[in-house]
Amino acid sequence: MSVVSEGIARKGRELDEVSDAIDEVNVRKGQLWDDKSNFDEEKDKNAFRDYENACQGVKNFYLEQHEMQTVRFNIRARIKFLRRTRAKMGIWEAMELLNTLVDDSDPDTSLSQIEHLLQTAEAIRRDGKPEWMQVTGLVHDLGKLLLVFGSEGQWDVVGDTFVVGCQFSDKCIYPETFAKNPDASNPMFNSKYGIYDPHCGLENVMLSWGHDEYLYHVLKDQSTLPPEALAMIRYHSFYPWHREGAYDYLCNDEDRKLLAAVKAFNPYDLYSKSDERASPEELRPYYEGLIAKFFPPIIHW
Repeated sequence: MSVVSEGIARKGRELDEVSDAIDEVNVRKGQLWDDKSNFDEEKDKNAFRDYENACQGVKNFYLEQHEMQTVRFNIRARIKFLRRTRAKMGIWEAMELLNTLVDDSDPDTSLSQIEHLLQTAEAIRRDGKPEWMQVTGLVHDLGKLLLVFGSEGQWDVVGDTFVVGCQFSDKCIYPETFAKNPDASNPMFNSKYGIYDPHCGLENVMLSWGHDEYLYHVLKDQSTLPPEALAMIRYHSFYPWHREGAYDYLCNDEDRKLLAAVKAFNPYDLYSKSDERASPEELRPYYEGLIAKFFPPIIHW
């Protein structure tokens, strides 16, 4: 194995460990979400860990994320990642590249990234949801390619997102850990509204940088996805907002309309993982047909 391949495999192992641990916490948090999804009716949503009993890895992750996600970093990240193209490829090719981040040393117990995407999309499909929502499930985690494109660590790729540039919400996981963030003591950023105006709309605020925010910016001008789908992509990790009701003072009427779509999407993301393997080979023709309906052949990443 080459040095590059070894590096990718190592990052894949780290990504899986952090993502899986965070998912377990988030499933517990999401147990009261939208009751209109049918595929998850038999899931035991109480069988997952709550925050107090989460593994130390989750706690360490959020300690680092909450310290490092500053306004300064978020401006720098947007300049770095949104002002140049790192790759040109289609959606399915991006899914295959994301799959290289997976540690496949134990394929019977660890889902690949592409399988998670397909399981999410298939759960949406089985419930008879529209094609645009199915394809949203298929692509929603492609922003994790940040790990290939030069992220600084796990903390700027995965995990719950939150608003930077104003007071950190006490509805975030482990809110006390924001004390180490320099912005928490900066009068410019630590007031209720900070650098924002009341009800300015979430489109006009900076969410903490990660795979959700990155993919949203990549696809909003390179797809025909409806606003509801783009909201599902951008906000699916924004738990303080869509689960806990935080930041309403920054929202406008459009945000409140899109909130229902975000809530409807999240059960499929969280509860679709199962031991039943999704077959990329069998499902590819169907989903490539959907991809062609909503995306150009080549995306600038």
